[in-house]
Amino acid sequence: MSNILENWEQKAKDKQKANKQFLEKLNSRRGKGVEKLLPKLHDEAFSKIDCLECAGCCKTISPRFKAPDIKRISKHLGMKEATFMDTYLKIDKDEDYVVKFSPCPFLGDDNYCSIYDVRPGDCHNYPYTDSYDFFKRPNITYMNSTTCPAVYYVLERLKDEMKL
Repeated sequence: MSNILENWEQKAKDKQKANKQFLEKLNSRRGKGVEKLLPKLHDEAFSKIDCLECAGCCKTISPRFKAPDIKRISKHLGMKEATFMDTYLKIDKDEDYVVKFSPCPFLGDDNYCSIYDVRPGDCHNYPYTDSYDFFKRPNITYMNSTTCPAVYYVLERLKDEMKL
């Protein structure tokens, strides 16, 4: 197999429409074992990708901050919840709390997260390459394929494995 990750950003942009269609096909194959491939492909992707070299997710998109996240993070930072929310968060069009600015204010110059141990659930689960959420939200997944090399890698490997 050729080097999937070579020039992955451009390839991901070029393949967005095809990847969306592929994910929609996979979603219709629920229960046919497709999801069983994800843990292996997730591990394979992350054996080749170091998040600290990229941090594309933290630089371009925001996780949702749910009430337990806000409580946990504000406590960790020694801030009142209202102060934390006023300082760092805004409400988006889906009425979710997200960071006010990109890159994430908790991302350091070294691509380390200053709140990693208490990060939001969305950050903990991202990029969803090892769970059924990968198929459940095809629009988010194909968009994430242009942000995260692991998502792009897993998509390409799934295409190879499934021959759809």
